[in-house]
Amino acid sequence: MSTIVNILSLDNPVFKAYLFYSGVLVVKLMSMSLLTGRQRFRKKVFSNPEDAAADPKAKVKLDDPDVERVRRAHLNDLENIPIYFVASFGYMLTNPEPALAINLMRAFTAARIAHTLVYAVVVVPQPSRALAFMVGYGVTGFMAFKTLMAFW
Repeated sequence: MSTIVNILSLDNPVFKAYLFYSGVLVVKLMSMSLLTGRQRFRKKVFSNPEDAAADPKAKVKLDDPDVERVRRAHLNDLENIPIYFVASFGYMLTNPEPALAINLMRAFTAARIAHTLVYAVVVVPQPSRALAFMVGYGVTGFMAFKTLMAFW
C-alpha cells in the first residue's frame, strides 16, 4: 500500500490530474459570476438600486428569467463541485488505478462544463441537462462509495 506522501506527490499522475481538474473547475465556478454579470448588463437588469443607477434604462428586477437561469446553473455548481472535491480527494487516497481515476476526473469536469453550456449559455432541451448532471453525480457517487469501502 502506498503512503500518503507517495499519493500526494507530483510524481503521482492521479494527484497531478486532481490538481489540474480542480483548477479547471475553480476557474469554471468563478466564470459563473462573470456570466451572471454579462446577463445582467445585457438585459440591463440588476438586483440592487445602486447598480442600476448608472444607466437610466436599467431597472431593478429580481426575477428576470435569463439572469435567473444563469444563477440556477451557478447554484447547481455550488451544490455539486465542492462535494466532488471532497469525494475525489478521498478517492485519490485509495490509490486507485490511474487511468480510471483520471478519466473519472475528466468526465466530471466535462459534465459540469456541458451542464452550464446546455443550461445557461445555449439552452438545449432536456434530457441534455439531466444527462450532464447525472454523469457528474454518478462520478461523485462512485468516488464516495469507493472511498467508504476503502476506509471502512
